[in-house]
Amino acid sequence: MEEIPFIYGKIAIGKDFCDREKETTYLVQYFTSLINAIIISPRGWGKSSLVNKAAKLAMVQDSNLRICHIDLFNVRSKEHFYSLFAQKVIAATSTKWEEAIESAKSFFSHLVPKISIVTDSTNEVSIDFDWEEVKRNPDEVLDLAEKIARKKGLKIAICVDEFQNIAEFTDPDYFQKKLRSHWQLHQSVAYCLYGSKRHMMMEVFTDSSKPFYKFGNLMFLNKIDTPCLVEFFKSRFADTGKEINDEASHLIAKLVDSQQQLAQLSWLRTKDVCTVEIVSEAHTALVEQLSLLFVTITETLTTQQLNYLKALIAGEKAISSTEVMHRYQISSTTSISRSKAALIKNDILDNKAGEISFQDPIYAYWLKTEYFANKFNLSKIVYIMI
Repeated sequence: MEEIPFIYGKIAIGKDFCDREKETTYLVQYFTSLINAIIISPRGWGKSSLVNKAAKLAMVQDSNLRICHIDLFNVRSKEHFYSLFAQKVIAATSTKWEEAIESAKSFFSHLVPKISIVTDSTNEVSIDFDWEEVKRNPDEVLDLAEKIARKKGLKIAICVDEFQNIAEFTDPDYFQKKLRSHWQLHQSVAYCLYGSKRHMMMEVFTDSSKPFYKFGNLMFLNKIDTPCLVEFFKSRFADTGKEINDEASHLIAKLVDSQQQLAQLSWLRTKDVCTVEIVSEAHTALVEQLSLLFVTITETLTTQQLNYLKALIAGEKAISSTEVMHRYQISSTTSISRSKAALIKNDILDNKAGEISFQDPIYAYWLKTEYFANKFNLSKIVYIMI
């Protein structure tokens, strides 16, 4: 079977993991030294792949270290969180299912876990609880990792993906206070918390009024430097018997932030040498592929939000000036503030030190070349007909 390079939408490992050497080194140190870490970046920038790589390297360095991976993507309640947390901690610290069952029984004093074994290749132990019992004794679940670590002489790093979802639980501030009050006391366990909704992650960890403020070392992932990306593209093309020229490599790095997908589409269209023309074709195909998603997103936006985005795409610097507001039919400076806040909250825009930008350059490109361009042409046709 032919190797297809450039992984996106799942964990990138081995040759498909690009750069992040500095961040990997830091994260390995945090794991082995049991230092809490928070990773913040837009979706598709490689957080999960980074955590996965650092976890493997850290366990090689320290044989007493165990890494527990928990994904909260589909978790919407405290009940589900507690069950998943206990299940994953026990699985990560047990070498076989018999040991997992014994741990499930012995490390709970007041809770009686309901244990079942998933009969597949993983033989993973599934754990559930009576929710009324958990409400009376949540401490047992939250301190489970620390108890196991001390009893077995282990160090445990618990990596929680999509951590921002806890902000949507019932009474989220109380729940966050509960987590922090336990986790900050743990001596043999560290926590690595990360998520794809940058705005929500920023609220949870950088707002001084929130329980998780200053909980650990903040790591903001930046874009990978273009020279590193260019070398990465060349290397992966060469690994599969193809080539890509410098201009094409630089164009992939320039056009999108999540480069793996465009690189793969370009690779699939390449017989021998990937050129700028091939990358442009792949980019057009990618925009078309995502257009239905973009239409759905755009339909949720208000007229004032769209007018603000149009001014932003046009490169207007003084959007709050009377002239610009009149040109783009923006009603007031208050409208600008509201639109900006809503668009940041919905992860359409990003605010880095006061600089506003699109989280997804492909969406910005689609708005400019398809949505706003077609609306403008349609209005001209209507005007001519009248």
